[in-house]
Parts: sequence; C-alpha cells; structure tokens
Amino acid sequence: MDSLRVLLLPLTRKDSDIICYNDIGQPKTHGQEQRYISPTTGICRRLIVQAVTPSGEFEVAIKDNASEAGKLAMWLVSHSPIGGGVFFKWTRKYVWFTWKLLWPIIWFLTELYFNVGDDSLDDKDSSYNTGYYKPYLRHFQGQLWAARSRKEHSSRVIKEEDEMNTRTHACYPRILMIRSLDQDGWVRCVDREIIIHIKFIAISYRALDVYTRGDKEEIAQFKDKVRAAVLGQQFNAYWLDLECLDELERNRDVYCMTDVYRRAETTLIVLGRLASGENECWRNYGERVWTFPEALLSPRLCYTFRDQEEVKPLSLFELANLAYTNSDDEQAIVNAYGGKDPLDRLERLVLLKKAIWRRAMRALPVSSGPPPPPQPKWGMIGGGPVTDEVYKPYTPHKAEQVYALMGFFEHRIQPNDDEDELKALARLSMANDTDRIIERMVSMLPLTTTPEACWYADSDIYDANLWDIVPEIQVAGVTENGALVLEGCRAAAIRWKNFPEVAFSTTRSLRRKVVGFMPYCAWPVIVIGLGIVSNSSRAGGIALIVIGTLLLIFSPSLFLYAKSGRITTVQPWLVGVKGVIDKNEAESHLYGGTIKHYPRMYYTPSGSQFSQPEQLGGRRGSDEQYVDAKKAEKSGPDAEHMYTLIDTYSSTMYYFRAERRQCAYSQDGREGLGGLCFVRRGARTMNCERRQCCGCPQR
Repeated sequence: MDSLRVLLLPLTRKDSDIICYNDIGQPKTHGQEQRYISPTTGICRRLIVQAVTPSGEFEVAIKDNASEAGKLAMWLVSHSPIGGGVFFKWTRKYVWFTWKLLWPIIWFLTELYFNVGDDSLDDKDSSYNTGYYKPYLRHFQGQLWAARSRKEHSSRVIKEEDEMNTRTHACYPRILMIRSLDQDGWVRCVDREIIIHIKFIAISYRALDVYTRGDKEEIAQFKDKVRAAVLGQQFNAYWLDLECLDELERNRDVYCMTDVYRRAETTLIVLGRLASGENECWRNYGERVWTFPEALLSPRLCYTFRDQEEVKPLSLFELANLAYTNSDDEQAIVNAYGGKDPLDRLERLVLLKKAIWRRAMRALPVSSGPPPPPQPKWGMIGGGPVTDEVYKPYTPHKAEQVYALMGFFEHRIQPNDDEDELKALARLSMANDTDRIIERMVSMLPLTTTPEACWYADSDIYDANLWDIVPEIQVAGVTENGALVLEGCRAAAIRWKNFPEVAFSTTRSLRRKVVGFMPYCAWPVIVIGLGIVSNSSRAGGIALIVIGTLLLIFSPSLFLYAKSGRITTVQPWLVGVKGVIDKNEAESHLYGGTIKHYPRMYYTPSGSQFSQPEQLGGRRGSDEQYVDAKKAEKSGPDAEHMYTLIDTYSSTMYYFRAERRQCAYSQDGREGLGGLCFVRRGARTMNCERRQCCGCPQR
C-alpha cells in the first residue's frame, strides 16, 4: 500500500457545488453524490456500488470477472439434466461450455499462424499480479492551519504574531496579593524581587459555591473570608484569580496557572456552605474542570467552608474519597500522584485527559470570579490600597479543557482564541511527540463517532487502551476546519463496482496438470478421429471419437478438479459489497467454481462487531458471524447499512455497518496480532477523509 498524506475530516460540508481535485491537483465540480478517485486513472468518478439487493441510481447487481468456463462447469456438475425441467437449459450451458474449451485452441492456432517468431508474446500473468493493492491516490492539498514542522507554512502564525511572547511556563506567579503593613491592607504586587522571596497560599474554589456572579457584596465577603483564612495559616500572601489575573493579559497567566499551584506552599480549597451538606459541597467542587489539576499539583492541601472559620488539613487521598468517588480513573490518578501506585507516563496523561473531559463546566479557571482589568500603578506595591470593585466577566474559552490538561505536559502550546478543543488537543499532541496521543486516537475504533470529532476517541470498541497501540502514522498538522493531516499512511483503494479478475496460483501438481489438459484434448481427439474414419482406419477413428466424447462428457468435472489446488499466491484486492454474502459466494465470484478444494476464504476472527473466533483449532473466524450479520441485514437499525469487505491477500472477509460506502482502507498502527486498519470514506470536500466505525480486517 502507498505511503501518503491523507485527511481525517471532523465534519462534512453540504454545499450545493462540490469541488474536488484529482491526483495531479486539477479541480472538478460535481454534485452531492458520493465520488472517489480512480486508482488507475486518478480521475474523480461517481461511486457505483454492487449490492445484494440494488436500490437507487448508483447501485448495481453483483458482477464478477471470474472464469466463465469455471462457473459453467460448476453449474453443470451441481445440476442434473434429468428431471426438473432443466434439460434444455442444461444442454445450452453444456454446449456453451464445450465451446469455451474449443475457443482457446482456435485462438492458439490463430496466434501461432499470424505471430510465428514474434517474441512479444510474453506471459502477461507475470506482470498482472504486482503483489500490491490498488493504490489510493487521494492526497492532501492546501495549507495547514498548524503544522508540526517549523519549515511548513502555518496560517495561524500570521494571526498570532502579537501573541508569540505568551508565557506557558512560570517559576513564580506574575501577580500576588501581599499584606502591606505600611498601608494597613492588601495590595497587588507585581515586583518580581518581592514575589520570588515570599511564600504564598493559592486559592482553589468553585465560583457558584462561594458567591453570586455580579454581587459586589458577596464577592467582597468572599475576599475577606480568604484573607482571614490566609492570616490564620500564618501567611502574608495569597494568589486568587479574582485579583491576580488580568482580563487584557489573561494569556500571560491563565495558561501557566498550574505552575502557580506547583509553586504555592499550600492550596486552600474553599467549599460552599456547610449548611447545604458536606457531600454536596465536595461533589460540586469535584465537578469543576480546573480543580482537578489544582489539587493534584499542589504540595499540600487544606480546606474550609464558606460559612465556617476553621481550616482543616487535607491529604490527596482524603480529597479523592470526598470529591472523586465516582471514577476508578481518578482514583488511579490520585494514587499515582500520591506515590502509591506509579503509572506509566502515557497512561497517566490519558487518565488525566479523561478526568478533565468529564467535568461538566466549560468555564475558564477565571470563571471562579470576574477578573479585574490591569490595576493602576498606585494600587500596587508602593501605592494606595486595592479596591473591591467588581468587573464584568468574560466568556469561557472554547479550548479550556485542553489548556487545563496542558499543565501536565513538559511542552506546552501558545494559546489561540480562534481554536476549539480539537485543534488545541492536536497541537498539544504534536508538541509532545513522544506521547503520540492523537496518532493513537486515530488508530482506535471509538464506540461512537460524531460529525465534529470523527478522529477523536476516548474508548475503543475492542477495549484497547491508547498505551496498547503502536502508531505507524504521524500527524503532520491540522487544517483550518480541524482536519488532521496524516503522514505515512499506507492506504489501498476498495473496489465497489464489481469483483475483479484476480490473478492467483495454486500448489504444483502433476496429476492436476494432466487432468486439466484432458478437457482441452476432447475436441482435437474427436476431430482426429473423424479424419481417421474418413481416410484410413475406421476402428481407430471410432475409438478416438468415443474417447473424445467421454472426455467432453466428463470435462466439467475434470476442469473443476484441475482448479482445486490450494492457493499459494493471489493478487491483493479489497472488494466491497453492499449487503451480506457468505464465503462460498465470495469464492465463486473471485475464483470461479471448484470441487474437492481447500477453503479459499475465511471469516476473520476479529476486526468487526460481528467477528467471532473459533473456540477450537486455529485462529479462524466462526461461521456464526454470517448468521448474525444476515439477521442484522434483514431487520433492525442496520438493515440498510450492512456491508461485506473481502481481502484476497489474507483470504479473509468480514461484515460491518456504516452510514456510507468507504473508498479506502489504511493501516494506522499495531496492537496485538496484525495491524490496526480502518476503512475510510471520501467526504464531500476536497481530498478529505472521514473514518467510519466499521472495523479492521487485520486486527
């Protein structure tokens, strides 16, 4: 299969006119019908699908290019000319079959007569089977919004030139609230020399639990509560997002907030009112997106309630039991950060991502309170006291979850107001290439896919984990609409219009060669017998005629036996059929008919939801999956969406469900036996692909 760049598109456009590009970049406009790039010509064509029960303009009956003589011989052997009213039909097919045996002799003699001494008559089969699948010619064309390589052009760079100096790591907070003995109050300090030498407490809370948005009086009371608790813990400085984040320069602080909690001596958790119930307060706190990294990265923890004065110490394990009781993943993360059960780096990051993604709130960390704009110089160290004025909050960031997760990575990304969480997650993964999270996601088959995130996967239909997968692709970048551009894909085209003529060879057998030669000798023997009868020996001629006639009578069986050897090599093809067919029918369409032969097609033991392994013997698929697929085809939600995919190279076939036909099949990674291969379909936009939840034959 070819190595190429291909897109995984998170959405499909529904424009009235579709513009696509062929393999050399020439544009073409067409309608809304599904199309594909021909693997032989590189031309964009309408996708014609062979179906068990054709319906619609672009579906046709199943057709094959297997040896017609073999199919005729199989029909003659399996049907008796006596009884059943098939005598005349049997006779017609038999005459046609005998003509098929005579025609190669006529063709050979003609070629021999007109091409004597012509060295151009070479065996075409040797070049016909190249040993490769039909290549998938669709490549990415366009510009990347964000590229992995700095040598690639990224359109987002133009929009972010004024933000390239945004900090993503910090050894100290840029702003602290410090108690000023000279001014008898608390002041905002921006002096680095003071901040780096002072110990402080970081405040973690959920805004809805401690004050009402826009209520100046409640916010002032909350600040007084925090300051009293800080003094009670023998500290003279604290960090509170309400007072230490600037609206106009929030990128300088928000995206390195996790470093603030790492640097703090203690993190004070402020819960809601105890009167509403302790369990309810902890549950609400645990649901907030940013409380998870804030707690995990803090050296020490303590907590208090909004309506209580007492501050109590808290261990990480106590926090897990109180706030994160509904998830085994979060318990595992707490154990890892508590030093009890170390996790592999990738597993830890994946569990962190899942835990943060589960949080229902989509507010920025500053949603804990409305952040003030930059304070005037006189309100900082050396100036007047800080006022309690309340400022208008701003809208939460679309990529909030990714930026919360970013604090756990060594390499962080520059923030961008135009990106959503999918783009941000892709950029974060590219920045931390050793983890290859996005590449592993692409190699998974999620339980469900959505139009907005077809490449995103939190779970796998085969219960595989991200750390179980060894990706064989690399994400080269992300496009403006959130599509992933994959580098190093090995993709092959799927043939839908019919079964091709498949070149194959069987094990060598002198007996089968002799038997296979005998049917073609029938007509020459009869002709020679007729010549002898008319010219010389009558008895000898009659004997040859009888022998030739017997050979003709038994020629269907002889012909099939000669084709019955075990297949050793076969031309690789991926063939698709809408509907469900069994392996015997697939064999017939691919290789024609045979008798007394080794099995030539097998059901895959894994690779789709219908796959079932045999319980005994070798690693093969059970025939029961055909029964289950047939039931699903006849009734239920999958009645119109069942497909059969046949791989001649591995001699396997499997059934899957999909919303639309797939144009290509690519290998993305490995996990266990075989590769992780996904069937992809062409989307309605230029050179873009969209993964379907259908499976992988080689998995």
